[in-house]
Amino acid sequence: MEEKILHDFQAETIEEKTRWFRSLTVEERADNLVMFTEMALALNPKLGMGKDAEPAQGRVLVLSKS
Repeated sequence: MEEKILHDFQAETIEEKTRWFRSLTVEERADNLVMFTEMALALNPKLGMGKDAEPAQGRVLVLSKS
């Protein structure tokens, strides 16, 4: 298989992102998680201070694309 670099929206599909993520080692995946978490907290320090989630009142309808 020949490696190629894409410079269009084809590289932005969820399938391509999934393929890239699966190509990472467990350590690389963990490093990315830490990096994104630190970036999110740097942009919004109050992000981790939210209230605990509570169950929704009443019924919940889950929609899925089929």
